[in-house]
Amino acid sequence: MPKNVVNPEFLPILEKMPSFDGLSDRSLPEVREIFMTAVRLIEGRPLPDVETQEEYVPGPAGAPDVRVLIYRPRERRPNAPAMVYIHGGGLVSGHPEVDDPKCQVLASKMGFVVVSVDYRLAPEVKYPGAIEDCYAVLKWVHENAATLGINRDKVVVAGESAGGGLSAALSLMARDRKEYRLAYQLLIYPMLDDRTATKVDPAPDFGEYVWTRSANKFAWEAYLGVAAGGADTPAYASAARAKDLSGLPPTFIGVGSMDLFLCEDLEYARRLMASGVPTEVSVVPGAYHVFDMFVPDAELSRRFMDSYCAGLKRTLGL
Repeated sequence: MPKNVVNPEFLPILEKMPSFDGLSDRSLPEVREIFMTAVRLIEGRPLPDVETQEEYVPGPAGAPDVRVLIYRPRERRPNAPAMVYIHGGGLVSGHPEVDDPKCQVLASKMGFVVVSVDYRLAPEVKYPGAIEDCYAVLKWVHENAATLGINRDKVVVAGESAGGGLSAALSLMARDRKEYRLAYQLLIYPMLDDRTATKVDPAPDFGEYVWTRSANKFAWEAYLGVAAGGADTPAYASAARAKDLSGLPPTFIGVGSMDLFLCEDLEYARRLMASGVPTEVSVVPGAYHVFDMFVPDAELSRRFMDSYCAGLKRTLGL
């Protein structure tokens, strides 16, 4: 896909962006470090009205405790909304610090108590490690609502890329286990469908930048422990495999027009709407994967964040 299709605001940083193309077991340690180096380029100053603390919460049965970062307004508000935030990185890289600027803004601008999850990564820990870590954090948030000062009826799950896929799977898991009710799911260019890694797409240029087809295939197979696209992939691993999407919380799905995940995200949104789930969709023109993370001050990035914040406010009555 020619670069003249990229929105001009997103072009300058593209040369500095890491490419995950050719991702393999051998290159993964280096790619993890390159990814973190790139993230450090966009780290902002801490917001003075937000406090951050690290906690370790009980993990799934037989598993280690889960590290979380908690962001909250310094001026405490009773019955605050809560957000379980899940970072990206293709299920094989990343940690909560990746989303430090975004989580600070959500705590400051929206009044959320944000709990960002440091789930276990593949291939060291395969499915269902990551999603069970996320569920353990959701459980902890509900069971500690009084201490956290949050409203159990206003708990949201959110995440970008792999974290968006985990958020969608977490919403399915919460619906099916019937222990906790979610108020909203915010899916930012989510990684929803392992079949994208194997099928021939009618738009082969999607995913040319940043997160590519080869990286996607490696990541899915590292997480699943088997070939991507098989008949038996569980829905809690790949949310697009769920046969029934009814009963899920109101949803926002946002994705760039040049993102590898565009087609799978739009199809998931269509199926949510067909299942009666209130769903808002935003497609950002000329945007590649993680555009808003690396160019947060671009007009389209700000407009994108404003649109999902408006959806949160409207649904939660903030």
